[in-house]
Amino acid sequence: MSPTADIPDDRDPRPRPALLDGAVDPHILNNLRGLLADGQSAVLATIISTTRSVPRRTGAKMLVVDDGRRIGSVGGGEMESRVSEEAVDCLADGCSRLLEYRLVDPDAGDPGICGGEVTIYLEPHMPPPTILIIGCGHVGRAVVDLASWLGFHVVATDDRIDVAEELAEGLPDGSGVVVRPGALADVLADLRLAANDHAVVVTRNVQVDVENLPHLLATEVGTVGVMGSQRRWDTTRKSLLDGGVSETDLERVTSPVGIEIGAETPEEIAVSILAQVVDRQRTT
Repeated sequence: MSPTADIPDDRDPRPRPALLDGAVDPHILNNLRGLLADGQSAVLATIISTTRSVPRRTGAKMLVVDDGRRIGSVGGGEMESRVSEEAVDCLADGCSRLLEYRLVDPDAGDPGICGGEVTIYLEPHMPPPTILIIGCGHVGRAVVDLASWLGFHVVATDDRIDVAEELAEGLPDGSGVVVRPGALADVLADLRLAANDHAVVVTRNVQVDVENLPHLLATEVGTVGVMGSQRRWDTTRKSLLDGGVSETDLERVTSPVGIEIGAETPEEIAVSILAQVVDRQRTT
């Protein structure tokens, strides 16, 4: 006799594979965290109110990722396509927005015929900006600490291997700070800097700045701040011009970096520098 002969017709004796991950909605925020950790941006679309008949109710969520993917659903169809289009603009300007849709009369331009109304909140989420700190001396270390506390993705580098390694060894577990010893040109070869990122140059002398700044200015980094007196910057600037760096590129540099607060200690200088970085971040 077959081992399955006594099993009722509505039973399947074969083992069923486990459903992986489960429904999408409960995992939306986990997906969002993963995207941000991977350096991607996304818009979180959430239905915040509905009336009458609609495809999905309040609380339904969908992610629109910067690579065009959708994770989850706010109802599908033409309405969801319009939400995705709005999400592209949301990512471009970084501003949240409310969308209101009537699902009554497609001939009047409505994106559906269910008979109800939907309000959807779009919220852009971007990975934290990167701040590249060049120079791991006393001021560099203070800038690393404060920038990390402020929530930036911090990358620190120094051509002096022992100095960079000393900084790395003193960081607390789980700090998230990336320390990359070595020549800046090599560090930049593996680091993508974008317009919303920042560079803070706190090195030990003019010669190092003259060597490093052409490589830094060849990136798309949004702001470049160089520590030192006005006289030091005038000397650095002249050497860079003589070396072929353009006036246009040098206009991207702020030196002396930081706002004037009478700072003296490394920690106070870090406050001055990062106050300026935050100001640029929030107002431009």
